[in-house]
Amino acid sequence: MFESITNSLESVFSKLRGKGRLTDANIKDGLHEVRLALLEADVNYKVVKEFIQHVTERAVGEEVIKSIAPGQQVIKIVHDELIKLMGVSDTAIPFRDGDQTLIMLVGLQGSGKTTTAGKLAKMILAKGRKPLLVAADVQRPAAVEQLKVLGQQLDIPVYFEANSQPVKICKNAVKHAKENSNDVVIFDTAGRLHIDDELMSELKEIKGKLEPHQIYFVCDSMTGQDAVNSAKEFNTQLGFDGVILTKLDGDTRGGAALSIKAVTGKPIKFVGIGEKLDRLEEFHPDRMASRILGMGDIVSFVEKAQQAIDLEEAQKLSRKIQDDTLGLDDFLTQLQQIKKMGPIKEVLGMIPGIGNKMDGLNIDEKQLQRVEAVIRSMTTEERSNPDIINGSRRQRVLNGSGTTIQDVNQLLKQFKSMKKLMKHFKGNEKSLKRMGMLSKGLPFGKGMVR
Repeated sequence: MFESITNSLESVFSKLRGKGRLTDANIKDGLHEVRLALLEADVNYKVVKEFIQHVTERAVGEEVIKSIAPGQQVIKIVHDELIKLMGVSDTAIPFRDGDQTLIMLVGLQGSGKTTTAGKLAKMILAKGRKPLLVAADVQRPAAVEQLKVLGQQLDIPVYFEANSQPVKICKNAVKHAKENSNDVVIFDTAGRLHIDDELMSELKEIKGKLEPHQIYFVCDSMTGQDAVNSAKEFNTQLGFDGVILTKLDGDTRGGAALSIKAVTGKPIKFVGIGEKLDRLEEFHPDRMASRILGMGDIVSFVEKAQQAIDLEEAQKLSRKIQDDTLGLDDFLTQLQQIKKMGPIKEVLGMIPGIGNKMDGLNIDEKQLQRVEAVIRSMTTEERSNPDIINGSRRQRVLNGSGTTIQDVNQLLKQFKSMKKLMKHFKGNEKSLKRMGMLSKGLPFGKGMVR
C-alpha cells in the first residue's frame, strides 16, 4: 500500500541525506518536493498546505541545521507530523457492559459496508461478545442475501425481514437481540452511488429512533479525495464517531488515509486490507507513518507473528533443531503458520528496510501452494528423511503433486540449506539476538534456542 508516496518521499529524503550540511534553502527545496509528493498522492490540498507549514516551522532552524545528521532530523519531523495528521490511535469500541451496544455502519454504495459488517462482527466475536448482524439495506439488490451468506460463514446470526422498511427492521432487530442475548447489534444500512436527500433522511430516521452508540462511516480508500469529500458531507449531515477505510491494500496513493482525520476531525478506527473476513485491522497512525516513510512496521509484524505462531509447535521445532531431526513435516508446519500472517509481500513490507524496496517486486504466492503439494505427495519416511529421495521417488512425488522436477529439486535444495543454517546458529544465542530473531512469538524466537 501507498507505494507511490513512499517512493516519492524516499527520493526526497535521499537527496537531503546526501547534503553535508543543510541550509534553509535546500530544506525548503526538499519540502517543496514533499508537497508535490503529497499532492500526487491525492492528499487534500488544504491539508498539504498546513502540513508543510508545520514541518517548515520545525525544520528551518538552528537545531536542525547544526545537528549531526540533519537529513535524518527532517525525516523524523515529517514522521512526527504525519502521525499528528492522522490523529492519535483510537481503536476502542466503547461496549456497554450488561447492556446492548448498537453500531451503525453508513457510507456510499460500493464502499464495502456489507463485507465490513461481517469483518467487524468477526472481530467483536473474538472479543468474547455475541454480535447480531442486521440487514437494513433494502435498496441494493442481493444485499440481504450477501449478509446472510457472511453470517453463515462466520456462524453469526443475521436478522432480516422481507418487504419491510429499514427503521422497522432495525427496531425489531433490537428486540430480537434482547430476546436472544445478543449484546452487540451491527446495522448494515443502505447506500447510494451519490449522497442524496432520500438516503440522508433514511439514515437520520434510523439514528433518531435507535440512538446508536457508535456510527462508523465506511469508505473506499482507493477513491481518494472522493472518499474524503463524502466523509465530510456525511459528518456534516449525519455525524459519525469514526471511519473504517476499506481496500487499503490496493491503495497505492494514500490520499484518503492522510486527509480524512484532518478534514472531518474523526479518527480512522479500522482498515480493511483484503477480501477475507479476518482482514480487518486496527488503525495505528504511528505504525502507518513508519510504513509510508519506508521504515516498516515491526510492531504489527510481531503481533501478526504472535497470532499465527503456535508456541507449542515452536518449542517442538526448537527441540528438533537441537537434536538435528528437522523434517519436511516441520517445514510444512512453519510454512502454514507464515501463510496465516497474510500475503508474503505485505508481511515483508512490515520489516524495516524492506518496505521501500518492495515496489515492482513480484512474489509468487502460488509457489507456496506448490511447495505444500510436493510435501504432501511424499511418504512419512521421505518427509522425515528427504535424503532418501532418489530419481524414482522424485518422479512419483512430482506426478502426485502435479508439479515439475524443478519444483521438487528446489524444495529439497532449500530444505538442505535451511538445515545447514540451523546447524550454524544452533546453540549460538548471541548471534540470533544480533539478528533480531528472539522477538517473542516469532519463528526461532524466545525459548527456541537453548
